[in-house]
Order: sequence, then structure tokens, then C-alpha cells
Amino acid sequence: MKSQPVFTTIFILFSLWSYTQSTQSTRDQYRYQMSEVGNSIAIDGIEGPNEWEAIPMIDTFYNHDPVDSGNAKNKTEVKLAYSRTSLYILVKCYDEGKRIVQSLDRDSDNGHWGSDSFSIAIDPINEKQSGYFFGVNAGGAEVEGSLVVEAANTKFSYIWDERWFSSVKQYKDHWLAEMEIPFTSIRYNANNLEWGISLLRGDKVENMYYTWTPFPVNFSGFDVNYMGSLVWGKIPEVKGKTIFVKPYSTVSSLKNNVADDSAARTEIDAGVDLRVGITKSVNANIAINPDFSNADVDQEVVNITRFDISLPERREFFIENADLFTNFGSYDVKPFFSRRIGLKDGKNIPIVYGARVTGNVTDNTRIGAMNIQTKAEGGVDGQNYTVAAVNQKVLKRSQLQALFINRQETGNDTINDFNRNYGAEFTFISDKGNFNTNIKYHSTITDEGQKGAYYGLKGNYINRRLGTGWLIDVVEDGYRAELGFVPRQNSFDPNANESVRRGYYLLNPWVNYRFFPKREDHILTKQAIGSWHNMYYNMDGSLNESDNNLSYEFFFKSTALLAIWANRREVNLRYETGLLGGDFDPLPAVNYGFWSGNLSYDSDIRKRFTYNTVLSYGEFYNGHITSASITANMRFGFWGNFNIAYSYDKVSLPENYGEREFNLVKFNGLLSLTNKLFLNNTVQYNTQNNNFSVFSRLQWRYSSLSDIFLIFNQNNDTANSFGLANRSIILKVTYRFGL
Repeated sequence: MKSQPVFTTIFILFSLWSYTQSTQSTRDQYRYQMSEVGNSIAIDGIEGPNEWEAIPMIDTFYNHDPVDSGNAKNKTEVKLAYSRTSLYILVKCYDEGKRIVQSLDRDSDNGHWGSDSFSIAIDPINEKQSGYFFGVNAGGAEVEGSLVVEAANTKFSYIWDERWFSSVKQYKDHWLAEMEIPFTSIRYNANNLEWGISLLRGDKVENMYYTWTPFPVNFSGFDVNYMGSLVWGKIPEVKGKTIFVKPYSTVSSLKNNVADDSAARTEIDAGVDLRVGITKSVNANIAINPDFSNADVDQEVVNITRFDISLPERREFFIENADLFTNFGSYDVKPFFSRRIGLKDGKNIPIVYGARVTGNVTDNTRIGAMNIQTKAEGGVDGQNYTVAAVNQKVLKRSQLQALFINRQETGNDTINDFNRNYGAEFTFISDKGNFNTNIKYHSTITDEGQKGAYYGLKGNYINRRLGTGWLIDVVEDGYRAELGFVPRQNSFDPNANESVRRGYYLLNPWVNYRFFPKREDHILTKQAIGSWHNMYYNMDGSLNESDNNLSYEFFFKSTALLAIWANRREVNLRYETGLLGGDFDPLPAVNYGFWSGNLSYDSDIRKRFTYNTVLSYGEFYNGHITSASITANMRFGFWGNFNIAYSYDKVSLPENYGEREFNLVKFNGLLSLTNKLFLNNTVQYNTQNNNFSVFSRLQWRYSSLSDIFLIFNQNNDTANSFGLANRSIILKVTYRFGL
């Protein structure tokens, strides 16, 4: 490919340039000396006598987002202390008495980031590779998660769940939160006397985020590279409980008309999750007969592309510490995709057990390994899955990763059916974190001796105004990642009546530039112009498909967002392709080029009534497409959020190539009865797959990390007189205790 030397040259020049850059670490500049308290502090939302008086205070915060200059308008006071068992945090968030609390729902984007909130992120290993996140909103809703470092970007996963305590009370001119994090709930080295720490306050009335350490707006407020330091004189070495046991029991009423069940059947099942502390920083998790009935329902989508789409993983066992296994590949190709395990064609395949070991074996080395066994079900033999990964920190912030995946058929001695993948990636990250680049190589082998590789590079450079990035993926014909996601590799040849596996190249350059207003009273916080391109080529260098976009965005101080973008696509169909179903003629295998225009608007998210809409119109292959969607949300205090969404797509192709309309309606209702009791309801109707579904989940967290769930799930076939497809009613009880 002629473009590859150009990208390689850019990579080398940027790497050499970035490696010479240095910056004084915020961990060196912002340091907080920890104080020990003799007695435990009552977590009651009250600054009690003889509790916090002698503890040093942090009272200077800086603007971070959407403006990253100047001191915070509203004052925030934070104190931290520890006892022999726990870390304690006191925060007082001053305001003018106005606060926004969207919801009391646990681990919720809307409840936390859409509300007045306070968060603390800690990196006990102090190597900028991982960490923990704890937060509360002004109504008392809790959120906890694990920090996930992808290249130079710090994100967090909600699914990490541990025992900690908080209490929030509101006062006339401030709201106050107290938090207690037991040392048994986090992994650390008692000899490491400095931890990374971020303090982040969300002031939704002002539409501002404030941070203890100042740093650019293009990084998240809990970025591991811009943390301050907690400095310890000593850290209690808490032995605690080495085994946590979380048994569950379910009682289910199930009816499946698709499987010709004449009557509902009742099932009683049980299983257990165990967490074993191998060391203070390495844990083993074992799930025997795991049950995922309480996982959120998948959101229905309309898919009028030629390829499969990926839905996010929602099962707890596969999400915790998932970055160790999933931070490989690119957005287009994933060597490991956990939804391939225990799910087939949207149906559950029972899992006998799952075992996983994850954690830091040294400050610089993280490991992960898991093994899962499924039952034989519906004519499919049992399968054993093994996934192992290692993440080694090198240089100052860079990473060297390796991945091994094996799928092995079990229970049938007459065949030896397997698929194995091996891969390694190196990611260079500059000191400041504004430049990173990744080189990868993965290979595969099957029991039939089929071999193939997937390799390439990706990276980006981002500063306060400019962001630019590049991606090159090469997928060979023989690359076969059965536990991965490679949506463009398979094509259907109607003449041969078979699926054909074809490799491809992908080039994805992008650039974004942001404009910030000079006046503080401007209605906009910023504007941005962007361009991104996805160009797919066949292995012989001929064009497969290109997707080119140009956008302009207006970010309002009110939190509203207006975006306009244009799209130009060119598709060179290799085979005749039916887009709209078997009732119509397939499109001829020729080259198509078509344009579309798009407009979207998101309203002020702080209001009780919010909405967003997207409009699109343009050419579509040899015809036209019209798309529109609108979502409206009504909030009642902090206890109720009701959301309804409607999307409409109309595809009109000439002659007998087809004309179809697709309608998708969704209703989501969340009742936060307290910050421990929630009722979540989802109703969906999708005309593309003729499915009407109802999902309802009542959750009561009656004790720490222990829940009672009552789940109702039903699907109806709207193409068959609205007949019942399946129904389930499940009562699930979990209880966690330590040994």
C-alpha cells in the first residue's frame, strides 16, 4: 500500500519527538500528607466533634471542563484520613443552595455525571496503569468502578463492585459527603507509601467540573497521568478475609413457544461466586453454574448495513478487569469479544463454570487468565475457552501486551475441533499522554491447519485544540478469530451459495480542531470542526468501501449540543447483495457512490424535560434513505426518570430492489425508590425483526453487595398475531459474606 510508508514515517517522527518531551508530574507538585485517627469516624453526613478538626484541608480546586483555566467558582473542601482498617474522605461542596440530582440509581451515568457529584480516583500501585473510582451525588447515590487505561486515555468500568460506605446530607449553602473505603476492598502494597489520587467535583448548575490538580480539558477528570499524591507515613497491612463467597439461588417460571413448549415449567437453580485473595493485589474469581438473569436487557437496534453489529457485554463475570483481555486490536477488529462465550444466535448456552485470575504480580506487571466451560446444548458440543493476557509497563508509561486465546470442543472424542489465537502489541505513550501509538500482530491456527494474521498500527496526538489520529488494520484471508469480532471478513456469494472469507486493509485517519471563545459570557463553551475517514481495500489493493465525513459542532454553556455533518460513501459490491430481505431483487455487484446530510441537537441535560433528535437524508446505493429519531426524557425529582425514543428509517430503492420502512420504539422507566431500591422497566418494539419485548427488574440491595432481584422478561412475535415467543419470571437472591 502506497500510504503505509507515509504513516510509518509520521509514526517514527512523532515517536522521536514525543520521547524528548518531559513535564513536571502533578504527583510531584500536589501532595497530601495522610493523617491517622485513633478511632473510626462515623459515616453519617455530619462533621461530628473530635472527628475532623485536626485533619489538613484541601480547599483549592481548578476549573477543568468545559473551561480548563482559572479557579473554581464554588468552593470545595476535602479532608482525608485513615484508621487501622479504613480510608476516610470528607467533602463539603459549597453552592447557592441550588443542586441537581437526576437520579438515585446506583452506578448510573445519569445519576452521577448528570447530577451534582463528587468523585475520588486512586492509584494505589502508583504506576499509572490501573486504579479505583468512588463517587456520590448530592442525593446520596453511589458509584464505584475500576480505572481502565486504554493507550493514553483513562476510563472506568462500573461493574467492579466492592464494599464501602457513604452518607450525604444537604445544608443551606453546601452539601456534605462522608466516605469510608475499607482497606480490605482495594488491592495495594503496604510498602508503597505514595498513591496517585484525583479529586473531581461536578457542579451541574454551573455546568462545570473542578479538579484538585490542573490539567488540560482534553483529558478526563480522573486521568491517571494528572493525579496528585497521597503521602503515607505508614499504611496498615490489613489481612482481612481472604475468601468472599456470594451464593445465589433462583426460582424461575419459563415458557418458550418457539421451542414448542406447551406449558410453563418451573426451575429451581443455585450457584456460587467465590473471590479468593491470592495476594493483596492478585485475586481469583470462580463462578460455579453462573447465572446472568439480572443483567440489563440488550437494546434493540435497526441494522441496515451488510455486517453484524456488536452489542456491549453486560455480564458481570466478563466485565470486571475486562480491559486486560479486551484492550487489543481496534474499534473495527477485536481479537477477543466475550459475547462469543455462552451466547449463540442471541440464545444462552449454559456455562458450567468460569474461573479467572487477575491482578498485579509486580508494580509493573498485570496478568489475567480465565477458563470457561459450557454445556452441550441444542446440538452444539460443549466448549472450553481459555484466555490469558499480560500487560507489562515499559519505559515511563508505555505498555507491552500479549494475548493467548483457545477454543476447544469437549465431550466428543471423535473430533479435535479448536481455534487458537496468539498476539502481541506495543503501545508507546509520551510523558504528557498527548501522544501514543500502537503496533500489533496477531495470528491464528485451527485444527484444519488454517493460518492467518491480523496486524497494523494506530495512534493519536491530542492537545487542547488539536486532535488527530491514524489507524491501519490488515486482516489476512486466513485470520479466524472465533472468539473475536471481525464483521467485514465474511461475505455471502449467492452464485456459489456459500460464505466466503476475504481479508482487507483499513485506513482510518481523523482530525478534530476546537475553537474556544474569548469572552466568558459567550453562549458557547467551544466549537469543533472534524473530519474522519474509513477506507477499506481488498487484498489486491482495489477499493472495497470508503466512508468520508466532515462535521461541525456547537457546544453550548447550557450543556446543549448542535452538530451538522456530511457523509460521502463509496461501496464496491463484490457480490450481488440483498439489503431489504428476500422479497426483493439483490443489488447488482457494481460500484455505488452516495451522499447524505445529517443534523442532531441535544437539549440542556439539566432540565427536568430533555430531548435529542437526529435527522438524516441522502442517497443510499442506487436509491434514497430518510432517517429520523427523537428521544424525550422526563424527570420527577430524583425518584423517577421516564424515557421514550422513536426512530424511523425509510429506504427507497428503484425497480424491484426494494422499499421498506423500519420503526423502533423504546420506553425506559427507572424508579429510584431509595438509593438501595430500584425498579427498571424497558419496553421495545422493532418492526425489523417483528419483536415486541418487555423487561422489568426490581432490585433491592438489602445488605452490602447482597441483592434480591425480581425479573420479568417477555417477547412477542408481531408478525404472528402478536403471539407469545417466550416469557420468564425469575426471583434471584444473592448474599455475600467473607471467610
